[in-house]
Amino acid sequence: MRIVNRVLLGVLGAALMAGGAAVLVTGRHSPDAVLLSRADRVRWRDEDWWWPGVIAGLSVLVLLALWWALTQLRRRRLHDVQVPLDDSAGASLRGSALEAALSADAESLSGVSRAHVHLHGHRTAPRARVRLVLTASAEPVATLRALESEALAPARGSAGLPHLPTEVRLRGESHGAERAR
Repeated sequence: MRIVNRVLLGVLGAALMAGGAAVLVTGRHSPDAVLLSRADRVRWRDEDWWWPGVIAGLSVLVLLALWWALTQLRRRRLHDVQVPLDDSAGASLRGSALEAALSADAESLSGVSRAHVHLHGHRTAPRARVRLVLTASAEPVATLRALESEALAPARGSAGLPHLPTEVRLRGESHGAERAR
């Protein structure tokens, strides 16, 4: 969303600057000058496509603005996870603590150089996104099996979660090219 926000602000800023420049340029010729003459303003009114086109364009702009506003309000991270206990009250586990524990467990696996975990979803049904950077000697299938058994299963058990759906993205570690001699 940061990229979308920056692009949206850039386009909006460019449009406002272009509009301001147009007003400045037309205002220089005479103080009574207008941006659009009467002939320019009424030119398209008699065309059949004009009003449906204007309404469709404005509708798209309103829908895009609503979409953007809703994405700004959406929570990006899961702040806490509800841990079920024997009594009905339950307990709360910080999402950042679970993320840090999962990241540390994942980084300790053989063949993993870096790991990043992001929790999202609902506090009673969290989901995890895991990004792993693998070393050149890592075996992806073995690494995924180890991640499940040595990181995800203990996290589910300690948090009392019956399920922890996880999306894993693997990437190879970048390294410089070797020269042949």
